[in-house]
Amino acid sequence: MIEIRTDCQPDDGALRRLWQVAWGSDGPASFQPVLRHGLTHLGAFDGALLVGFVNVAWDGGVHGFILDTCVDPAYRRQGIALRLLAAAAETARARGVQWLHVDFEPQLEALYRQAGFRPTAAGLIRLA
Repeated sequence: MIEIRTDCQPDDGALRRLWQVAWGSDGPASFQPVLRHGLTHLGAFDGALLVGFVNVAWDGGVHGFILDTCVDPAYRRQGIALRLLAAAAETARARGVQWLHVDFEPQLEALYRQAGFRPTAAGLIRLA
């Protein structure tokens, strides 16, 4: 049974392993600043193994931002991402967020629509 934990504080090793299998990269040198500065983050665990993650960044007011949604490929197609997103939305709501934003690539549109997100016009500029 996969357990969703809020503000779970995974260590860099657990997040790096997940990043490697989910994204094909090591991620940042340390994930700890991300964990400290966001509104919340949630992990999906199979026992002690981190198999999914989502971060909710925050503007300090009423806007939250979904970032870094990922699930280990060996655990995909089980509804874990939807459970993470639902728990993230509920936690953000309980902490005063009124608008939850997410950017995503076209192949993820069905997932985010199923999670309740609706399309909006937005802009993006690459700085690095």
